[in-house]
Amino acid sequence: MEPEQPAVPPHGKSQLNATAEDVHRDESEPASLPQAAAEGEEPLNEEEEISIEEQKQKARDGDAAAQTEMGKYYLKLADEKDEELNNCTAVEWLLQAAKQGKKEAVKLLKSCYADRKGITSENEQGVRQLVNESEFERIVRRATLVMYWKLNPDRKKQVAVSELLENVSQINAEESNVEPGPVPKVLQKERRVLERLVSVQSNKDMKVEDFIDLTKKYAMGIIPSNMLSQGEDDSIEGKPPEDMPLRQKIVKYPLHALMEVKEHLIEIASKAGMHWLQTIIPLHHVNALIFFFIISNLTVDFFAFVIPLIIFYLSFISMVICTLKVFQDSKAWDSFRTMTDLLLRFEPDLDVEQAEVNFSWTHLEPHIHFMLSAFFVILSFPVADKDWIPCSELSVIAIFFMITSYMSISSCAEPYTRWALITEAVWSVLGFFRTLPDSWYYLNVLGKDFASIPIGNNFVLNIGLPSLLYCFLFYMFFRMAQLRNFKGTYCYLVPYLVCFMWCELAVDFLKTSTGIGLIRASVGYFLFLFALPILLLGIAFMFVIQVIKWFISMELIKIIVTLVLCIIPIVLHMWTKSTGTILGLVKSLTRSSIVKLILVWLTAIMMFCWVYVYRSEGMKVYNSTLTWQQYSLACGPRAWKETNMAKVQMLCGHLEGHRVTWTGRFKYVRIVEIENSAESAINMLPYVLGDWMRCLYGESYPTCDPKNVSLVEDDLCRLKVLSKHACHLKRFCRYKFEITVGMPYNSHGNESPEDDATKDIVLRASNEFKNVLLNLVQGYVVEFSTILEGKLGSKWPVFELKAIRCLNCMSKLIPAAQRQVKIEHDWRGTVKQAFKFAFNFFFHPALCAV
Repeated sequence: MEPEQPAVPPHGKSQLNATAEDVHRDESEPASLPQAAAEGEEPLNEEEEISIEEQKQKARDGDAAAQTEMGKYYLKLADEKDEELNNCTAVEWLLQAAKQGKKEAVKLLKSCYADRKGITSENEQGVRQLVNESEFERIVRRATLVMYWKLNPDRKKQVAVSELLENVSQINAEESNVEPGPVPKVLQKERRVLERLVSVQSNKDMKVEDFIDLTKKYAMGIIPSNMLSQGEDDSIEGKPPEDMPLRQKIVKYPLHALMEVKEHLIEIASKAGMHWLQTIIPLHHVNALIFFFIISNLTVDFFAFVIPLIIFYLSFISMVICTLKVFQDSKAWDSFRTMTDLLLRFEPDLDVEQAEVNFSWTHLEPHIHFMLSAFFVILSFPVADKDWIPCSELSVIAIFFMITSYMSISSCAEPYTRWALITEAVWSVLGFFRTLPDSWYYLNVLGKDFASIPIGNNFVLNIGLPSLLYCFLFYMFFRMAQLRNFKGTYCYLVPYLVCFMWCELAVDFLKTSTGIGLIRASVGYFLFLFALPILLLGIAFMFVIQVIKWFISMELIKIIVTLVLCIIPIVLHMWTKSTGTILGLVKSLTRSSIVKLILVWLTAIMMFCWVYVYRSEGMKVYNSTLTWQQYSLACGPRAWKETNMAKVQMLCGHLEGHRVTWTGRFKYVRIVEIENSAESAINMLPYVLGDWMRCLYGESYPTCDPKNVSLVEDDLCRLKVLSKHACHLKRFCRYKFEITVGMPYNSHGNESPEDDATKDIVLRASNEFKNVLLNLVQGYVVEFSTILEGKLGSKWPVFELKAIRCLNCMSKLIPAAQRQVKIEHDWRGTVKQAFKFAFNFFFHPALCAV
């Protein structure tokens, strides 16, 4: 019989903490059982005291059932005396039992937590964590404890990772003794996974709770990143060369250390020379020249050409990266299944299906990023210039990733995924049958639709064999999603959609491919895999031939100067400003989420383009029957005299958006703006260099021979004497014009024209109207089209010229006699084309957008 502890006041913070510490101490050293009997309490009989002592000893030894009984004992005792003290003691015992996965202890803790019995600031977090654990986590906790005590047979509170690694072989000691001979591969794989799990915290000792937390995260599908980066044959204690001390790096990786020393010496030796070179070369002037040259070419047409290609290639690269990440997750899936099998051996009640669902849910991120990237590819492909997209090569890549992504799908849904892939392949082949000649009648019929039913003005429902296969494919999708109580949506369906997307992209790439291109791509990839040196020589040879053709078709000096100007600032900037090598840049990109970066930029570009399209197509424009005379009466001088100009402007604002075609008298045209960024940039260079580049890129003034000089050259000859340069860059000029047009003559033959200047209209014209406007003479009658917008109802309103034609020009051969239309990109049509392709991509052949 142990001596009775002194009575503790019920409301003492330090005493409560001391009690909690005493219970923790019971795990490793003997202590007396706290007796709650106080004065006036009936003493326990001898059998009950022996039973309590036995339970307490078992609880000290780590028996979860005994710890639970001790918790129940103190809870019952708390109803009689020292409520707070006994409740705290009970919670401490129940905590120890719950940490071993005891279900009854968790229920009692939930009751205590709800009623705030024995809950203190010290134990509240632990109680909350255990109470909120799911049944799956408790089962994993029990299995993990068994593994941990096998790895730690001496039952230390914390043990070094090296000691745990030495005891890994003890996990399968029973199985290894049963069958003599070499260790089976399954057991070897289990040991390897367990070694990687233990090595996650290689820098500190491992406690039981640390091991439980790691295993619980692993079972929930949250695999540490350093376990993903390790290969099957990687050394457990191995470190990358960058993380090693210099002495170990030289001993273990001498070549890597030598390369680092070489880079360091080159960096030191080159700093002085690069500084001297920068002082000689006018780097800022060259940068400004290149900058202005680039800016001068950033037109709307250039953006319409470049942006779809940028979006397509970036999103396609993102798709490839996400697919590789999916392959990496499939390798992690093998290790995960090995771990769950190991846990299942120690805890048969483990729900393996729940563990697999957890893994699939936590590894959805690359699939979601893949879908977003595929969406950008689908939208950009139809509007991008196909001449700049190697469809044959990309189709081979798509077929390769289609096959490999199918092989990485879990085998649990194999019947559905296999039939889905076969169905998709068959209907794709039937789609190609439509393009066969009529002589292949029977194959052609298989690919055609039996009937087409219009649905509204935009869609068509097709009925045929490809449509039936499409419906069967969606049935397979539904069956995949239905598995495991519709958790198969993200376990099987979403992973299969990666294969589906690659298959659909391969079909669309093949439609724009050629037979020679496919042979070239197949042979090229074969050489890339098996004959890389030959491939490199072939690429170098083709590059040399292309450069020779380029030099023949263009001036050699101009090409060399342009390349030098572009390369010098780039090389100097990269050499002086970079903090690492190209290898370091690649490693930094692998550490950062390059896919998220690509998706953010693609989203920003798409939003910018969407806003631009909405702005350019936002105003509703329609062809109006409004005549100039009607506009003049409602918004001209007569209306100003009747009221005032401000009121007229407010009323005439209702006419905004009218597209009108009027006839008027051409009065004059003037240049309001000249853009010549090339000349502006060259003027920033030193005089000698600038004058030489002006003659290199520009045109020289004529020789001005009086016997042989044209009309145009005669005008330039008069200015040649006054010019300070021998050459000019005026062919790079882009002009903006303003045309003043007056109202036409009255319909009464000999009456004087209405020459009221307040009725004139000013038209803004871009550089594409230059040839027409330079051939117009004052008095010519022109027909022009414009859109009413801006300050309607004011003097000399300014509109943008959309089209112009001279009606009474003397010769029909001059440019002014022909109708010149402003070239405008059909943004609305481009967006419709992109979404039409996206709709057909997902719903063809059953539904088609027209």
